[in-house]
Amino acid sequence: MSRLSPFLCYVYNSLLSRAMWRKSCVGLPSLPPAGLPWLLVAGKKELIIDLPVLDESELEEQFVRGSGPGGQATNKTSNCVVLKHIPSGLVVKCHQTRSVDINRKRAREIMQEKLDVFHKGAQSKILVKKKESEVKKQEKRRKANENLWRKRLFKAALVADAKPGSDTV
Repeated sequence: MSRLSPFLCYVYNSLLSRAMWRKSCVGLPSLPPAGLPWLLVAGKKELIIDLPVLDESELEEQFVRGSGPGGQATNKTSNCVVLKHIPSGLVVKCHQTRSVDINRKRAREIMQEKLDVFHKGAQSKILVKKKESEVKKQEKRRKANENLWRKRLFKAALVADAKPGSDTV
């Protein structure tokens, strides 16, 4: 028991801090809206995004051999998941890890995002966030190029000042 008590204290403290954090989140609704259920999306900065729920009866799932680096481990195992949404015809192929379970979960997350884009079009939160990140990236690149241009001008001015005969008093 003495060996487990630090671990249990850690788990209890982490759960307590998460619960307190959730209580402090003011803008998040506690229950999903009546229209679409809300789901937690793994690996996203936003905690809650309204994505359509997948009906397992509308999905067709296959396990195929993946491609890419990996050699024998890739060539012998069928851990690549191909997921097809029958009503919309959307197909997702996921071979991100060697685990079939993780690939199945990630394929479903990708399918939910694709269905959201399919149904909402340009108003999809995923596309809006992607556009915002592209704009931020372009602005960052523009600022970097501008700073590089300023540095080049400064160095050229230093070289011009360092040449003999350009002394002005």
